[in-house]
Amino acid sequence: MSADPEEHTMTFWEHLEELRWRVMKMAIAFLIGAVAAWFFREEILTWLTRPFVEGWAAGNLDREASLHFSAPAALFLANIKIAVMSGLLFALPIMLYQVWAFVAPGLYSNERRLAIPFVVSSCTLFACGALFGWKIVFPAAFRYLLHFAGPVGGSGFEVMPTVMVDDYLDFVTRMLLAFGITFQLPVLVLFLSIARIVNYRHLIRFGRYFIVIAFVLGAVLTPPDVTSQVLLALPLLVLYGLSVGLSYLITRKHVKELDRRAAAGEPEEAPDSER
Repeated sequence: MSADPEEHTMTFWEHLEELRWRVMKMAIAFLIGAVAAWFFREEILTWLTRPFVEGWAAGNLDREASLHFSAPAALFLANIKIAVMSGLLFALPIMLYQVWAFVAPGLYSNERRLAIPFVVSSCTLFACGALFGWKIVFPAAFRYLLHFAGPVGGSGFEVMPTVMVDDYLDFVTRMLLAFGITFQLPVLVLFLSIARIVNYRHLIRFGRYFIVIAFVLGAVLTPPDVTSQVLLALPLLVLYGLSVGLSYLITRKHVKELDRRAAAGEPEEAPDSER
């Protein structure tokens, strides 16, 4: 892609200066989000642990659900981790917009208008993926993982979980990121279709392989129980179907043009003036 010919071409140093300012804006947005999250760290931790508490209650364990820390500074560091994670989530829309604005000079004018839809759709899908994991998958996963605790046969002793707060936050953070990122599939396909790297026919032919990929991702990214794996794989398949529909809306004219050129024996690639 190239910028419109009438626009000023930036020098290398001008690009570096623009990149510096955009990185600074992203850093400021992150700091504001992290500082604000620090004052709400207890509310955020309560929200993050709700699936764990529900899974604990479903296991009929004797004592109340609790998290532990093994060193005097561990809980303080866990609170910092909460603030950092929340600050990144707060700054995500701003970061995505800054990235888009940085690459926008190299795009056509009609492609630049996708900036706001790109940011909104990416953030919405990320939030939907994280919320789906937190609301649907996490409780099922914790119910499965915690049901192993309790009395061991008739031996007279029991195995009880001692979950460390930093381990729990690492686990939940990885899972939220996994669900948020995998739900970006329609956005990825959308821009691959705009760039004419793929079209809906490619996606339909690749569908049988994606079914396998979805279940492999479900097995890798979720806890080792079938329910959690299926609960991630099925939304991925639905999102893939949505992606095929989006690609059809964007590439159907291009595919027809390719068919016409193939029938006429012309080269498949259209000149830049036709793009």
